[in-house]
Amino acid sequence: MTRDDGDEHRGKAALATAALGALGIVYGDIGTSPLYAMRETFRGHGHSVVVAPGNVLGVLSLIFWSLVIVISIKYLVFVMRADNDGEGGILALTSLIRPRGGGHWTLILLGLFGTALLYGDGMITPAISVLAAVEGTEIASPALADFVVPAAVVIIVALFALQSRGTATIGKLFGPIMLAWFAVLAVLGIGQIVAEPSVLRAVNPLYGLRFFLQNGFQGFLALGSVFLVVTGGEALYADMGHFGKRPIQVGWYAFALPALLLNYFGQGGLLLGDPAAIESPFYRLAPDWGVLPLVLLATAATVIASQALISGVFSLTMQAIQMGYAPRMRIVHTSARAIGQIYLPAVNWGLMLACVALVISFGSSTALAAAYGVAVTSTMVITTLLFYVVARERFGWARVPAVALCIAFGVVDVAFLGANLFKVPAGGWFPLAVAAGVFTLMTTWRTGRGLVGERVSGGRVPLDTFVENLATDAASPQRVPGTAVYLFSHPGMTPPALMANVRHNNAMHDQVVVLSIVTGETPKVSPESRAELRDLGAGVHQLCLHYGFMETPDVPGALRQEASNGLPVEVRDAAFILGAEWLAVTDRPGMAQWRERLFAVMSRNATPAGRYFGLPQDRTVILAQRVDL
Repeated sequence: MTRDDGDEHRGKAALATAALGALGIVYGDIGTSPLYAMRETFRGHGHSVVVAPGNVLGVLSLIFWSLVIVISIKYLVFVMRADNDGEGGILALTSLIRPRGGGHWTLILLGLFGTALLYGDGMITPAISVLAAVEGTEIASPALADFVVPAAVVIIVALFALQSRGTATIGKLFGPIMLAWFAVLAVLGIGQIVAEPSVLRAVNPLYGLRFFLQNGFQGFLALGSVFLVVTGGEALYADMGHFGKRPIQVGWYAFALPALLLNYFGQGGLLLGDPAAIESPFYRLAPDWGVLPLVLLATAATVIASQALISGVFSLTMQAIQMGYAPRMRIVHTSARAIGQIYLPAVNWGLMLACVALVISFGSSTALAAAYGVAVTSTMVITTLLFYVVARERFGWARVPAVALCIAFGVVDVAFLGANLFKVPAGGWFPLAVAAGVFTLMTTWRTGRGLVGERVSGGRVPLDTFVENLATDAASPQRVPGTAVYLFSHPGMTPPALMANVRHNNAMHDQVVVLSIVTGETPKVSPESRAELRDLGAGVHQLCLHYGFMETPDVPGALRQEASNGLPVEVRDAAFILGAEWLAVTDRPGMAQWRERLFAVMSRNATPAGRYFGLPQDRTVILAQRVDL
């Protein structure tokens, strides 16, 4: 074997391994939809469709073309091209849009709202998936019905307790299980397709059109449940940074899509021969002896299904923090090799409590299905709008093909959204309420930080001017031995903490480093572009550290690196001085007072800057000043 052959073999092996890991994380959500999607389409909340041959073929046609158009074409072929240096998700897509005018700011706000909608989805997905799987025990033994909700709660708590292990560890564990799950989906479906091969006629889209003509408004409402087969599309886009585009595509085309289609068509074949099986068409595919083993496998698969949204929410939250839309919170990197694999304890436990509350309050997957879909369909519509702008401005597409493609996607998205809006009174209000709350928090934090910057800037002095005054001012401050590192978010300006120290103590250290952390519009920054150092004279240096919005700054590590490059700083002895604000709610123009109070609460509960940046606690000094909002 030549070296090139060996490299090619290793490359294929690495791709297969990554695809298996992606299968365990990314496609869990969409891969467990066969548990409930077909049943809910015929017997969903607010609609009922007769289980007749024409309707079965019509529903199958809608399912087939939904998977092809929405997932196989829209997301995997087009939307995943709109990555920000390998990172995906609606917030990364939003970051590709330049805020040049009112229209663009509206799109950015839409992107933020789409991000907020995914938080509601991240709460519902684990609850409905686990409930649907555990409900299979009722098929094997109706006496177990009372244990469904308690068992689901225990499983969900265990799932969130596992998150601190990281997606790499979870992917290695879950990948083989999901491979077995998709294999079982395919085998169960093939048996019924062989018994009823006429079901394959549903590939013809005319059956889907005929379904709407025959069922009218009830058929349109059923479309809201057909959408359940494509939930997970936004999650796979958000998880792109965890595994990469190519492994996700391979996992879909080689494993997930064929297995899903075989199973859905198998359920359709079963219903053609036995309409009464609609009560649980998925579990009725299995022989009686196989129901309990299938319940166990389905439970494991639904635990994995929840992982896609949980991982996606972690990624979105980290992006929001780095881009200034959320307060600092503890971020744990669970992989030394993959920067996108992270764990956020506060988000994790918040999601867990919400999922447990949903399971207890709704009590069944059918009830939760009424709440499912509104958030995801809304996000998909927003994604299509944002993708059009990115295609035109970033990809340079001509107007006609960009408009034609996005209208085609938009028609499908809007149809799904319209059908799901009728679920709002029955539970669809929940993800909308969550989204409204998250959106309010994001915009309040962003606006509040800008307001604080304006209030503090009144006494701010350019750093160059400050250094010049040190040399010319007769009452220059006394210099004390040692090094002080002042962290300040505005490069080129004098930190208020430094000015306060000079004003009140008439002293400053021999060596002063003004350190600014600059978050860019790309997920990562190359090491050679990390630091920007200026010697301003008089023992004062300006150091800018550049990070991407998917990176957590490591200030001590960066300072050690710069010290080896000539920066006169002994990190082990340096004092780190931070400015902080004591926020006071006032009637000054700015924000409404309720938002000012909300911002003050968020600010007080944010992870302290010293801990977030990894500063040594015994050498960190915080100087606070009052800021009137």
